[in-house]
Amino acid sequence: MDKTITRFDSLKAMKSDEYRAWQRLPGRDRIRAVMDLNLDLYAMKRQAADAPRLQRTVVSLQRRTG
Repeated sequence: MDKTITRFDSLKAMKSDEYRAWQRLPGRDRIRAVMDLNLDLYAMKRQAADAPRLQRTVVSLQRRTG
């Protein structure tokens, strides 16, 4: 794993470099990375489903200025 720190002048330059780095990877590695991201997303959704939720509805009232 390359741990080089690179500074970019703009977001566009950073995105271009990121795109080129992805294009250098073989297809199987790109597909594996997408699969890993999907598995992480499903794991986060599962944890969110188990989280405690509010038992009441929250109501917001606006005051009249008079």
